[in-house]
Amino acid sequence: MPEINKTLVKIDNTDRKILEQVQKNGALTNQELADKVGLSPSPCLRRVRALEEAGVIVRTVTILDHKKLGLSLTAIILIGMDRHTPERFAAFEEQVSAYPEVQECYLITGQDADYMLKVVVPDMDHYHHFLLNRITRIQGVSGVHSSFVLRRVLDSTALPLGYLS
Repeated sequence: MPEINKTLVKIDNTDRKILEQVQKNGALTNQELADKVGLSPSPCLRRVRALEEAGVIVRTVTILDHKKLGLSLTAIILIGMDRHTPERFAAFEEQVSAYPEVQECYLITGQDADYMLKVVVPDMDHYHHFLLNRITRIQGVSGVHSSFVLRRVLDSTALPLGYLS
């Protein structure tokens, strides 16, 4: 197995326990977190703040239930660009970053596409409108292939921390 020791920030076992807990539930109070990782509150808070200052903990979010909010259609969109220039890519990325429907955007290789987007909308009518009035109107988009999620088998935001030693 390859050695993964290129972490920019030194993470010890206690830090890893803290990160595992806050990935599961970012709303834990400092006291609850300290209890779960076996620390007293003050050192726990110092460690969390150090992880935040080091940029390991980027932000804390609340995950909403998309179906209960009527956002039942998830699409994976592969997008081809007409030119592979930094300016074309930057303009595309700036534009899609402004669309709240786009949850994820990746510049990819290995496909007949340049970008992969994860988009969430209420239904097919809204998707059709989004595709025709937003995505295909971005300068440089030359091809679009859409796939639709039938079921979310795994939907996680947690990183695999077992590689940290």
